Amino acid sequence: MPENVGTVRRPAVDGAPPFDLTYVRSGPRTATPVLIIPGGPGLASVLPYRGLRRRATGGGLDVIMVEHRGIGRSRHDLAGRVLPSEAMRVTAVLDDLAAVLDAEGVERAHVVGSSYGSYLASGFGARHPDRVAGMLLDSALQSTGDLAWERARLRSLFWDADDDIAGGVRRLVDDGIDERVVLDVVRAAWELVGPELVRPLVRHRPGLAWRALAAYATRDASIARIPGIYEFDVVGSIAFRELHYGAPPDGLPLDPALTYAPLAPRFPAFAGEPYDLAAAASGFTWPLVLLSGDRDLRTTPEIAERVARTAPDATLVRLRNGHSALDTHPMALLNAARRLVRGRQDLLPGEEAALDRLPRPGLSASFPRILLPLARVDALVHARRPRR
Repeated sequence: MPENVGTVRRPAVDGAPPFDLTYVRSGPRTATPVLIIPGGPGLASVLPYRGLRRRATGGGLDVIMVEHRGIGRSRHDLAGRVLPSEAMRVTAVLDDLAAVLDAEGVERAHVVGSSYGSYLASGFGARHPDRVAGMLLDSALQSTGDLAWERARLRSLFWDADDDIAGGVRRLVDDGIDERVVLDVVRAAWELVGPELVRPLVRHRPGLAWRALAAYATRDASIARIPGIYEFDVVGSIAFRELHYGAPPDGLPLDPALTYAPLAPRFPAFAGEPYDLAAAASGFTWPLVLLSGDRDLRTTPEIAERVARTAPDATLVRLRNGHSALDTHPMALLNAARRLVRGRQDLLPGEEAALDRLPRPGLSASFPRILLPLARVDALVHARRPRR
């Protein structure tokens, strides 16, 4: 079934110019579709998730995805100028989602959000509760205050532990490798593959596998932009102004606040979150599914557990996975979404092992196949070098 790509004219609000917001709908039409919101801020919807929508359509899901303002086909105003920073507000993005539902004649949707998309999904529930039939939060992001959990988990694994992994990380830092880069690389290796990649990675000085992960995970003062795929340069204003990506470091080792520090001078200062989503969850009366990866180091399992305790009708599903099932285990997310649509989400905790066994298509499935052999090559090269 061909995809329907549409546009909605968004008005000038709070100094932001009018522009055309693009969205895509695929699959069999139903009264209550699935609205899928990817992560970021910065990820597009139309191009990167074509494969996901094909699989969703094959499973009978009616899917809507909205191209986030400031990205891809929703990047420019009516005169062709890039949208300004003033147009980037969480509340404006939430109203964009509601406008697309209006354009499609949809009263309510099952709202699925991953990482930053889960923040928008929860925010949509707080701002437009009458439009939500059900919700799935994948790698739930809820509060800037949850940085404390992220710090504690990273340090317990990679700095304070009395094992070869933490010892290797400490040696790399002692050898003068930028602590921010060490954190970004080791965190990515843990989330994408697990300790079987981190362990050889930290045994010796950086090699091929390290450089591949650094290219994937680290940030510098420039802003990477892949048009139509990932564009942080405009929507980064949301990240810093409302999600506190520029949180001050606490002075202790392996601080995740350092990750985006090189970009902070280019964006607005933190002005506060638009909602208290941790408190708002108590009013989420619809069926709610939470997907939480046991290797997720950015939205740690404690966040999903708190939401599960707070929301009246929540189901917590634990996956053997890293961050964002939408990107790293999409078949698990789509199967969970189908359960939610069919009103059978209560069965999901008993199906965790079956979800883990599902194939992992796409780029994410290639990471272990690429990175583990590279790490073995690095180990061989290091072993053959003469000791000094």
